[in-house]
Amino acid sequence: MVFWEGYISDELMGTFAPVVVYWLYAGLYQLLPSLDQYRLHTRKEQEQKNVVPLPSVIKGVLLQQLVQATVAGLMFLVTAKPSSSSLAQPPLLVQLIQIAVAMFIMDTWQYFIHRYMHQNKFLYQHVHSQHHRLIVPYAIGALYNHPLEGLLLDTFGGAISFLISGMTARTSVFFFCFAVMKTVDDHCGLWLPGNIFHILFQNNTAYHDIHHQLQGTKYNYSQPFFSVWDRMLGTYMPFSLMHRQEGGFEARILKKIT
Repeated sequence: MVFWEGYISDELMGTFAPVVVYWLYAGLYQLLPSLDQYRLHTRKEQEQKNVVPLPSVIKGVLLQQLVQATVAGLMFLVTAKPSSSSLAQPPLLVQLIQIAVAMFIMDTWQYFIHRYMHQNKFLYQHVHSQHHRLIVPYAIGALYNHPLEGLLLDTFGGAISFLISGMTARTSVFFFCFAVMKTVDDHCGLWLPGNIFHILFQNNTAYHDIHHQLQGTKYNYSQPFFSVWDRMLGTYMPFSLMHRQEGGFEARILKKIT
């Protein structure tokens, strides 16, 4: 039993819930009072280094979410079961295993596609560089990227994770909402005390901030959950989190870049 049962189908919930969660969670970060003591970059850095205005970022995210919702709706339509009631749900342990499998599949897909977009000069220049216009990431810009990248990296990655893991539409609601929150958190630019994502995952806000720095763009490709592929394939960039004199934190690269 879930709170939406009887009001909206699992398929419809799986299509639109991640969009709603994205704007609620990212909006919360945007509306929080000044948290300069937890920022990984100063406000001045954000204004000077980022080359795309907030309205353009919002329009870019909305475009990607339109594509994601369309693909998700088609995917659920094709894979829909005769019954999506709670009785049709597998045991909780099975659902947790399915989510773990989906996390691994999504990480694997995104690592290799993401890495190739950096290594292929044409794809980087014409596609992936759009996401890196936000050298100083912030929450609302988590899904700001080129429409082709959004389709290949996020939308297809999510669809493949769903199909291979064998999860139901209802289980996918929780998985995709969690994945969206994790992605938003990775881009929020804040190192908040007690942040559950920082406690549970080494691939976190500071980890991904290294990748957005100009000297770190060839490292820390892994997203959104684990750092295993970076560590196994030599693209992991160690870093330390230091306090800035003027307040806040700074993720400093510890490896000499050649």
